[in-house]
Amino acid sequence: MPDAKFTEGPVARTLLAFSWPMLASSILQSLNASVNTAWVGRLLGARALTASANANSLVFFLIGTTFGLSMAANVLVGQSLGAKDLVTAKRTVGTSLAFFGALSVVFAGLGIVFAPSVLSAMHTPPDALPYASAYLRVIFLALPGMVLYTFVMTALRGAGDAKTPFAFLIASVAMDITLNPIFIRGLGPVPALGIAGSALATMVAQWVSLLAMVAWLYRRKHFLRIARGEGHYLRIDRGIVRALILKGVPMGLSVVVMSSSMIAMISLVNRFGSHMTAAYGACFQVWNYIQMPAMSLGGAVSAMAAQNVGAKQWDRVARIARVGVLISAVMTGTMVLLVSAAHHAAFAFFLGDDAEAIGIANHIHVIVSWTFIMFGISLVLGSVMRATGAVMAPLAILFVSLWVVRIPFAYALTPSMHAEALWWSYPLGSVVSLVLTVGYYRLGNWRAARMLGMRAARPRLDYRRIHREAGRRGVFWVFNRLRERTGKPEKAKGTGRFWMFMGAVDQAEPQNLPASP
Repeated sequence: MPDAKFTEGPVARTLLAFSWPMLASSILQSLNASVNTAWVGRLLGARALTASANANSLVFFLIGTTFGLSMAANVLVGQSLGAKDLVTAKRTVGTSLAFFGALSVVFAGLGIVFAPSVLSAMHTPPDALPYASAYLRVIFLALPGMVLYTFVMTALRGAGDAKTPFAFLIASVAMDITLNPIFIRGLGPVPALGIAGSALATMVAQWVSLLAMVAWLYRRKHFLRIARGEGHYLRIDRGIVRALILKGVPMGLSVVVMSSSMIAMISLVNRFGSHMTAAYGACFQVWNYIQMPAMSLGGAVSAMAAQNVGAKQWDRVARIARVGVLISAVMTGTMVLLVSAAHHAAFAFFLGDDAEAIGIANHIHVIVSWTFIMFGISLVLGSVMRATGAVMAPLAILFVSLWVVRIPFAYALTPSMHAEALWWSYPLGSVVSLVLTVGYYRLGNWRAARMLGMRAARPRLDYRRIHREAGRRGVFWVFNRLRERTGKPEKAKGTGRFWMFMGAVDQAEPQNLPASP
């Protein structure tokens, strides 16, 4: 059964213990992408590197479309476990597995067929197009494994377990990094596959790690596993899918809003020449690491808050928010100070001995870096609100801060302030985001949001179990259950009485019912 530490244990210690494996996972995934890119570039050259960059941008977009749905499933699993409703938690897992599996297979099939056309539409350089097509076709074979692997890790985190996904991620990253040069260049009986070998290494690592993790969960008899006789949980529940789409799409759109604003910003930076763009690119790489603690903490806060929302412990939800804000501010502030203290070495790692670009990067960093403290606070509070199912207001706040404030400010004042307008747009946008987020957290109705209605949350009827229990316990037990769950049965008439009868039996506590055969 799930651990009650999220709903009963100390908040600060639990948050820190839960967030560090998520932080380490983010670092590992960044390292994996960097090393794989280095293998392709060093072993196959610039054309192959261009091909993998174009292909990966498309794959990341497709995976990003399922990101919000996975986060919605994470929240729903957490709320169900907090409410001690293991049936709804399992139904969410089963529905999500079937839905994500079907969706990823469709994406993979379409991608394999239309890969060359899509790459041409992206204006992939002609000399890199054959490499990109070969790489992408293999990656699309890996796509179902990648999507399901991500979902299983997300579901485990929603259940309060961040260490198991981290352990299997270590194995996956090690396998991917090791197999890349072997499959690219060939070794012994393994033929040289070129850029397709890099994609094959990723596919093998993802599928092997997914199957190994699922086998481990079954061996440990994890409470979220779909056990024998529980195949009905894999039937797609339209109510749960509706909730995943209605809540998950806005979560996924937040990624689109942020990524599109980054594209707009880099287009403005490009106007000031290669040194400015290189300096901004170096800053961006460093800022990714500064933001990682807050982003990992946001995931931990969301999972922990969701369980307490399900348990209706609102005082504890508020305490999670306060502690999360404090920890985020301290961790992000520490990262800013460390990078600022070693700014020359940090930027020289990306820019080499280009003194002009390093000087520009340091100037940008001084203006922008402290705003990530505000970003972390907004992220934590947004994560708490999303844990209830309130997703539209955080999305609207993000859109306003980026596309109504930051980008228009940069465009409007660039003619007079030049590049300074770009850098000062960051503090302005962050202040607006923080003020709106805190305002909505304190005054908004986010606590009234819900992930599922009662109809969607109701378990499927197990007619064999109903028949068995009615025969074993008798009709008076059934009507006693009916009185406990729905009130006086004599007030119901016709089909209404029948469905009240069915609902009462179906909602009986699992421990009072024999296991399904």
